Amino acid sequence: MRTTVDIPDELFRRAKSEAALSGRKLKDLVEEGLRLVLEKSPSGHKQPASKKGPSAHDLLKEWCGTLKDAPADLSTNPKYFDDFGR
Repeated sequence: MRTTVDIPDELFRRAKSEAALSGRKLKDLVEEGLRLVLEKSPSGHKQPASKKGPSAHDLLKEWCGTLKDAPADLSTNPKYFDDFGR
């Protein structure tokens, strides 16, 4: 069956490149991708988005409060965030 699908330019370029690098036709790559998605869901319905993993707090909560002579909450004083992320 022939159909028309609108996809973002960047996704098209990436798919076209992947198909060329693997020696396949774009239509074969698209067909494979559809099959993979549909195989994940036996009913063919959209799967719910995967849940995010645990938060940083959840992962580090056993370490909360283990520093001596440190403020209980660094967010209470903006000076602790000077140069943060640099």
